[in-house]
Amino acid sequence: MKKFYSILFKALGWSSSIKKEDVLPKCIICVAPHTSNWDFIIGMLFYKSIGGKPHVLMKKSWFFFPLNYLLRGFGGIPVDRKKKSLLTGQMAGEFRKRNHFQLAIAPEGTRGKTSEWKSGFYYIAREAAVPITLAYLDYTKKRIGIFENFVPSGNLTGDMCKIKQFYKNISGKYPAKFSI
Repeated sequence: MKKFYSILFKALGWSSSIKKEDVLPKCIICVAPHTSNWDFIIGMLFYKSIGGKPHVLMKKSWFFFPLNYLLRGFGGIPVDRKKKSLLTGQMAGEFRKRNHFQLAIAPEGTRGKTSEWKSGFYYIAREAAVPITLAYLDYTKKRIGIFENFVPSGNLTGDMCKIKQFYKNISGKYPAKFSI
């Protein structure tokens, strides 16, 4: 199946320098910009092409029959944004239970333009004591990449400013929807 995913990924004109070993066995994968549903498709094609098994937080409304089976098969984890929950603790618990758990999260929390990024990915990384892998999808260059593995210091404001700076020259599918 890896070959199949790789052919599709390349047929769409995308490239990457990332190898499976570049992504740590336990990490939050901060993926930005997130301006289109294509981000999930392109990202999943790539990740499956290297034999990865990521998990992805997705809004609960996408998990309807029969799509829910496909999304769960691709590592989708439904999130009900209307309910206050203990998602941070639950995800940190998943990291503690497993030897291998990579959780991809779009920090904007939506495909639309937002003035502030959600900090949940940061808090999950802190509570689980795992690094944040700063990954990107650049539609101008049709390239997926990783900037670095970032270890949160505990200074949310300072760390978020540093993280956002990595993405300043990256272009989403709809650049007007991306803001740092």
